[in-house]
Amino acid sequence: MEVPLLDLKAQYATIREQVMAGIAEVLDSQVCIGGPKVLELEQKVAAASGCKFGIGVSSGTDAILNCLMSLEIGPGDEVITTPFTFFATVGCIARVGATPVLVDIDPRTYNIDPNQIEIAVTRRTKAIIPVHLFGQMADMDPIMAVARRYKLAVLEDAAQSITSTYKGRAAGSIGKAGCFSFFPSKNLGGIGDGGMIVTNDEALYERLMLMRNHGAEPKYYHKFVGANFRLDPIQAVALLVKLPHLDDWSEARRRNAAYYNERFAGTAVQTPFISPDCQTIYNQYCIRVPRRDELVAHLKAHKIGCEIYYPVPAHLQECFAYLDCREGDFPEAEKAAEEILALPIYPELTREMQDAVVENIVTSLR
Repeated sequence: MEVPLLDLKAQYATIREQVMAGIAEVLDSQVCIGGPKVLELEQKVAAASGCKFGIGVSSGTDAILNCLMSLEIGPGDEVITTPFTFFATVGCIARVGATPVLVDIDPRTYNIDPNQIEIAVTRRTKAIIPVHLFGQMADMDPIMAVARRYKLAVLEDAAQSITSTYKGRAAGSIGKAGCFSFFPSKNLGGIGDGGMIVTNDEALYERLMLMRNHGAEPKYYHKFVGANFRLDPIQAVALLVKLPHLDDWSEARRRNAAYYNERFAGTAVQTPFISPDCQTIYNQYCIRVPRRDELVAHLKAHKIGCEIYYPVPAHLQECFAYLDCREGDFPEAEKAAEEILALPIYPELTREMQDAVVENIVTSLR
């Protein structure tokens, strides 16, 4: 049986008419930049995240970049984050001219280890970017405690974790701002690139709004050097159709995860650890296995979708050689990169499909 890692067509088939009607509404209005649909999405995502303000932007990457620019973080500054994340987290720090300072991960959750953050703080540190990886939030209380002691901004990279919670608080609502991605593979995915920033800080909100439009207010009068970070309304209408389904889709992912956990019990497969403080949305369901690469080859040969998130930690990327990190500097991140494997987890999976995934994995590991 063929089981894709993700089947976006199955989801789209259930909402096609609504999406097409929304796109037609935008095209008929010819309000193709900004407008009421973007504002409606901003308000609804902010509310779902326990925040006062939402700022629609062009991607999850640009959400992080906008935050760093709006906080005037740049050359001479340091930002603490994790080496085990999608490239954009560390890349955005470098793009504003700041120095990424990396801290190893908790081997159970794959999120930044809060116990190692304080030792990385220097007089040049301006912010911490915890990443809520794979749908589970980082351990935010100790992170916020360090931030308060040293007066640091906390920017939550919640690209994979919209509506996840930590001790009942939603992703994006704890730090100074939270950054979401609407890349099509996300739990709330668009029909192209898109993202959003949420915050409870009104002054920051106003600056983020200016920064996403070249720092202009009014038109052609520029307070800052910003950029074009705008979210277009065609993405907004598609996301507005999907948003009411988000909780049900995430719950279906949790059910699928529970079934995997049950089927993998007693095998060599290490299933995801979910902190009792968190409710995850399982943007990815990642197992750890011995001989991971052999398993990948076996699954691909049997048409079972899988993906390695992430094969090379940030400190070993060629473009970050200037950070002067070495193999062995962040052993937990490196070990995870060698052992981790994401399996199909999307809501439309059938039990028959999951059984095929499990049986192929168990067979390969014998």
